[in-house]
Parts: sequence; structure tokens; C-alpha cells
Amino acid sequence: FQEVCLDYWNVFVLELFEAHNQMEPAIPAAQMIPGVDGTGTAVHQRRQLYASPLSKLRMLMICRMAKPEEVLIVEDENGNIVRETMKDNDVLVQYKIMRETLIYLSHLDHEDTEQQMLKKLTKQLNGEDWSWNNLNTLCWAIGSISGSMVEEQENRFLVMVIRDLLNLCEITKGKDNKAVIASNIMYVVGQYPRFLRAHWKFLKTVVNKLFEFMHEMHPGVQDMACDTFLKIVQKCKRKFVTQQVGENEPFVSELLTNLATTILDLEPHQIHTFYESVGHMIQAESDNTKRDEYLKRLMSLPNQKWAEIIGQAGQSIDILKNQDVIRSVLNILQTNTSVATSLGPHFFPQISLIFLDMLTVYRMYSELVSSTIAEGGPYASKSSFVKLLRSIKRETLKLIETFVDKAEDLPHLGKQFVPPMMDPILGDYARNVPDARESEVLSLFATIINKYKAEMLDDVPRIFEAVFQCTLEMITKNFEDYPEHRLKFFSLLRAIGTHCFKALIQLSSQQLKLVIDSINWAFRHTERNIAETGLSLLLEILKNFQASEFTNQFYKTYFLTIEQEIFAVLTDSFHKPGFKLHVLVLQHLFCVVDGLTEPLWDASTVSYPSNAMFVRDYTIKLLGASFPNMTAAEVTKFVDGLLGSRHDLPSFKNHIRDFLVQSKEFSAQDNKDLYAEEAAVQREKERQRMLAIPGLIAPSELQDEMVDS
Repeated sequence: FQEVCLDYWNVFVLELFEAHNQMEPAIPAAQMIPGVDGTGTAVHQRRQLYASPLSKLRMLMICRMAKPEEVLIVEDENGNIVRETMKDNDVLVQYKIMRETLIYLSHLDHEDTEQQMLKKLTKQLNGEDWSWNNLNTLCWAIGSISGSMVEEQENRFLVMVIRDLLNLCEITKGKDNKAVIASNIMYVVGQYPRFLRAHWKFLKTVVNKLFEFMHEMHPGVQDMACDTFLKIVQKCKRKFVTQQVGENEPFVSELLTNLATTILDLEPHQIHTFYESVGHMIQAESDNTKRDEYLKRLMSLPNQKWAEIIGQAGQSIDILKNQDVIRSVLNILQTNTSVATSLGPHFFPQISLIFLDMLTVYRMYSELVSSTIAEGGPYASKSSFVKLLRSIKRETLKLIETFVDKAEDLPHLGKQFVPPMMDPILGDYARNVPDARESEVLSLFATIINKYKAEMLDDVPRIFEAVFQCTLEMITKNFEDYPEHRLKFFSLLRAIGTHCFKALIQLSSQQLKLVIDSINWAFRHTERNIAETGLSLLLEILKNFQASEFTNQFYKTYFLTIEQEIFAVLTDSFHKPGFKLHVLVLQHLFCVVDGLTEPLWDASTVSYPSNAMFVRDYTIKLLGASFPNMTAAEVTKFVDGLLGSRHDLPSFKNHIRDFLVQSKEFSAQDNKDLYAEEAAVQREKERQRMLAIPGLIAPSELQDEMVDS
């Protein structure tokens, strides 16, 4: 019943808001004066008529606001304040509708919205209305209307809100109470980046408050403090590297001086989030010397520990087998990855410092994994010791891939790291037993090829030799084993097919057949991502072969097989999500026949006037066998329609879709995947509508870092 009421109010308020907006589009809702324009009299009268019930509805929404996703601290069924363990999707859906409704209500009367919220906050402060639930719902409502007010009003409103919440935190006693207030302060400030950018004193106070919360041991408070810190830094990063009025140095420098104290009580995963946040700050520094100096200071703690471990390993390699040391190495690598994620190409000085030692450690741990599995048999690969060793290998690969992927402006920087990786990483993959091969090797080299494109042409045979045959043997036995390797293998193949196509041409006919067979195998896969990667790769290869001198030879060998395989997945009703790509492949095949100069048929047994006529005949026979319930006339009409519309993609697609929907196999099923493109267009229209209404898409979700100046 509650859901029905909520949906009703949402529709009702939206309709009022739209009528109001269309009447005077040039005037912001907050400045509209009832009864001024004669044409809008009816709308104004209607708005005045509903003013009182809408005011009550605002209060109801504020008092009953659902919990947003960012809030991690909740009250359990026993009345204890705890860290949330599982997201409640029903509550998130309810929050989305309530937030939208409250934004429309706010636009209809900003003054009333602001007054009701501030009045309720005053009652929290003086204790008249204090309770965890009352404060939570109020703050969730305040956070939810972010972006709906004009900037001047938002500034005035937030100065009062943040000041009152900070005061409340100071005067309230009790750990649980403080945890609830902390959670609400963090949620509200995270929703208003525009305000924080414009008010340095508030920004600094809020960030220092977050640092305080990072020492608060109440479950969930530290996590939320680190998450909010990251969110704020992403939106206000330039403020922290600029020396502000009244300050002796930029905030980032002050932060780095006190770094060890600030992160003292944090767990490793929280420290990684913290380091990522500081990486964003340093990335905003335009002076190279200062930026490198900040990076050196940021990484001094993990680098000291790294140097200590490498030094001890030089004395005795056995130190690296100690589980505590392995965990320390993993933590250091994860910290580096976090900074590389946010700092991008400017991480270069740091990765250069540890790169060769990192590869040595990788090789050593890899050999240890192999020998442990060789001695202990297949069960050894599942032991906690081997899992820990492999996590070091994975994190090393992830760190290199992150840096290569982010080094966009300086591709030459990353390229120099490729030769030293060939044996420790690629050679190791080939030498290892299947259970010890890291799928991240495949994604790393896919990223490298996507980044350096044709420059990697000479390295492709080596990559191919190391990973192709052995990975294919792992993944083609069935559709279940090694799921991680499957998608990454085809992503690597796609990178090679797109950027290093010449390397595919140089393969032997047996190797090329293996590639095409593996692609056919990929798009028959029921795992959507793998099937789509296979289809995209196939399309790239078809286009590249069409433009090469081997076009006749290639299509004569593979045209009929590919057509047969594509029609098989198009019509089996299990692969509907791939419909868009099935259509594109078929359109390509039906168009390419016009440009082929050699016959696709076996000329020694039969003769056709053209390739198009042969393909028509072949397709009619193929579909006639696949759809025995259809008459020969129906199948012929469909195939003629395909050939007739092949140069017009929308007509071609609609023709295939109509045929499928009318067929017996599809008629009784849910066919929404066949209309996925149209649904995507509709979603984009809805997003544009939401962007046009201030606040409907939260400012914290918009990519507006560039606004920060």
C-alpha cells in the first residue's frame, strides 16, 4: 500500500511541476509569483489550492525518507547501531522515488522546503525532537535535494545545516549517538560538492572532521569517512593543492606531514582508499617538481617497508615465504595500485622505482606456486598459502595494467616496461600448469595492445605463442572451467584483431582456423560478455579481411561456416542479447558478396550466375532445414527481403526481427532483448529530461571536476 501511495504522489507532483515549468520556462521555479500571468492563472490557482497539502507532503517525505546507498551505519532489530552488511534493494528503489518526489516538491516551493528542514534540525539541536531515526531521515532528505536550489540559497541553507550538525556532534554524548551524527554529517557533505568548492573554511573543517572520524572505532564510521573523503577530493581536488588565503602551505602538504598519524587506526582496505584520494589531490598539481615531491612523500611509508623486505630477501630468499611478509608485500602493491588509479601517468617515478624488484618477486612467487602444486597435486592450488602467493602475482599484474591503462598522454612511458615483462610474465604463463596461470596476464597484454596498437606488431607472435594454444585447451573442454580466462582471452584476441591485424594474416592456415573456430565457440557461449566479445571480434576480423588482399581466399574458406553459425545462434532463442551484433555480422556477409571476385561455391560441381544468387540459394536451404514449420514460400520471401534490404541497416534489422517474432520458437517468449537498442534510446531520452531539471541527477554523480577552479 505504501508503494502505491508513493507512486501516486510521485506522478501527481511531477504533473504539477511540469505544468508549472511549461507555463514560465524562463523563470526559475523559486522566483515564480502566483497570479502574475493571465495565461497561467489556472495553473497558479491549482498550485495555490494544493499549497497546504503539498506542505504536509514535504514534511511527510522528510520524516519518512528512505536510506540512501552511501549510508553504511544502520540501527539493527535490537536497537544497536551497526555497520550495514547487505544492501536492501527495496529500500534503494523507495529512496529513488522519494528523492525524485522531494526534488519536484522543492522546485514548487523552495522556501517551504528549506524552512521545514531547518525547523526540524533546530528541534534536533535543542533535544525537543532528538532521535536516531528523526536525525537520519532529516539528513537523508537534506542530502537528497542537492542541486535543486539556486547557488545563493543553497549556500545560505548549508552554512546553517553543517554548522548545526557539527555543533550537535560536539554537544551529544554517547558512542552510538556520535556514530549516527557522524554518519549524517558525512552523507550531507558528500552530496554538496559545489558548496564545498566555494567555501574553503567549511571544506577544511569537514575534511579535518573526516580525519577525526578515521580514528573512531565504531563499526562503519571509518569506512564511511574514507569513502566520503574520496568522494569530496574527486570533486574539489584543486582546492587542496592551491595555497588558500590565511594558510602557510597547500593543504596536501600539511596532510602529508601528518599522514602516519591520520592513517594510524585504519584497516588496509581503508588505507588504500585514503591513498587513492591523496593521489587525486596530487594529480591536480600542475607543477611537475611539486607533484613528484608530493608523490615521494606519499609513498615514503610503503617504500621504506618495500626496501626493508627486498633488502632482507637479498640476505635470505626464504624471508619471502613468511606469510606475514607475503601479506606486507600484497598490502604495499595494493597501495601502489590505488595511487596509480588516481594519479595516472604521473605515477611514473614511483613505478620505475619498484618495477624490476617487483618482477623478481613475481618470478620467485610464481616458481613457488608451480613447485607447491607439482608436489601437492591439484588440491594444493586451493590451499590458503598458494592463494596468498597468487594474490601477489595478480596484484602485480593489476598494478602494471592500471599504470599502462592510465598513462594516456605519455604512451612512450609505458612501452619501455614491456620488454622486461616478456619472460617473467608471458614465459611464466606458458610454463605454468593450467591451475597456476593468471587470467590477468591476458587482460594486461590486451590493455598493452589496445594502448600501443601497431607498435606491438612485432611482439604479437611471442604473445600468441605463449598464451593461445595453452589457454584454448583450458577453456574449450566445456563452458564452465576457468571463467576468468574465457572473457580475458577473447578480449586479448579482439585487441590483436583490431590493432595488429597484420599478425593474424601471417598465421598459418591451421592457426587461423583455430582463431576462427575459437571465435565461433565464443559467440555460442551462453555467458553474455563472452558471446558479445566474440561477435565484436568477428566483426573486426571480417572488416579487416574485406579490406585486405586476402579477401577472396578468406571468404571462400569461412563465409558459409560463419553464416551457418550466426543463423544458429540468432534463431536458437538462447542468445537474444547478441541480436544487434548478429544483425551486423549478417549484414556484412550479405553486402560483402558483391565485392568478391571468386565464386563461393565449389565450381567443379555446380554453377551460379553470381555469388549473391548462390548465397540466396544456400540461405533458403539452410533456413528451410532450421524452420520445418515454415513453407518454402515464406522462407524464400524472408531471404529475398534480406538481400533486398542489406544496404539499409534499420530495414534489414526490422526484417529479421519480424521474422523471428513470428516464428514458433520465439512467439511464446519474452523478446525484449530484440528491442534493446530502442530501449537504450529511451533511457538516454529520460536521462536528458532528468539533466534538464536541477538536482534530479545528484551533483555528486555528475562528472563536474572541471568546474573546480
